[in-house]
Amino acid sequence: MRLVKFDDGKEYIKAFCDLPCKIYTSKDNMEDTDTMKSILTGDHPLSKYFKLDKFLVYDDDKAVGRFAITTYENDSTAYLGFYECLDNDEYAKFLFDSAYEFARTNGYEKILGPVDASFWIKYRLKINRFDVLPYTGEPYNRDYYFRQFKDNGFVVKEHYISNEFRSVDETYVNEKFENRYEEFLKMGYTIESPKTEDFDKTIDVVYKMVTELYSDFPVFKDVKIEDFREVFKSYKTIMNMSMTKIAYYKGEAVGFYVSVPDYGNKVYHLNPVNIAKILKLRKHPKKYVMLYMGVDQDHRGLGKAIVYAIMKELMASGLPSIGALARDGKVTQDYAHDDVTDVYEYVLLERQI
Repeated sequence: MRLVKFDDGKEYIKAFCDLPCKIYTSKDNMEDTDTMKSILTGDHPLSKYFKLDKFLVYDDDKAVGRFAITTYENDSTAYLGFYECLDNDEYAKFLFDSAYEFARTNGYEKILGPVDASFWIKYRLKINRFDVLPYTGEPYNRDYYFRQFKDNGFVVKEHYISNEFRSVDETYVNEKFENRYEEFLKMGYTIESPKTEDFDKTIDVVYKMVTELYSDFPVFKDVKIEDFREVFKSYKTIMNMSMTKIAYYKGEAVGFYVSVPDYGNKVYHLNPVNIAKILKLRKHPKKYVMLYMGVDQDHRGLGKAIVYAIMKELMASGLPSIGALARDGKVTQDYAHDDVTDVYEYVLLERQI
């Protein structure tokens, strides 16, 4: 086995991008090759915020593993991401030993992973498996990855869950959430869906609240608003605005909930067939994915009111949903607990140097 550290060599970029095709099927490969190439070449909107060291593991002339180390100024943590490896203990040990040695010799205090180059998303390892397709916006990985991390010195740093909820119709009753919704409306709050033509304004509102509300999450890094807009501009083509809610109080945005139809991995592999399927699913979804939620801490209890506004939309459509990722200790883990049909678990792992 040998380790190759590369910069912009075309053959290595191709090998890095091709490896997931050897590990996943076309149905569960969640990587967008064009985005991956832009990150590897430093052309991504977020590339200016970090340094990326890229590695491939070879067995003779065959690429069998890959990873990248993302680092930031004034941060003593090395973030290991874009991890892919064949199901082979020797390959995994060689890969993780190489990553550890790189972090140690460069003076970092710990390694956190799996963390792809980002500012608050695209990290965590899915640790339980179900016979369902992956869904938009969440990590997807082989079931042996968790074992590979643990066998090579990593321990769980953070634990998260995503709840899958049963479909409901207009006869559905949840008095606790409905009462909270009515209470906040009487207090002068408004909870509304943005108009399609106001998408850019909505992105700016979400940026402001994300910056304020998610700053205590591991791996969160502040970015400029223009880069946030660039990263999320593609959401305009996949969002049903009725399933996105912004809560206002005295004219100020104080809470948000962003949902999209479940497109599986189609949004990561754009071709004429998948584009047609995306357009069809946007009009006629089969399930919704609750991506992001946040409420200003000065407006406690508002979360349930926003959730009920989303529940009303789900009641009208009769569709099931998958809840936003919830960190342990957050009250959102217990929302509508009686309606949960499945629970998906994720972890963020750490190895001290």
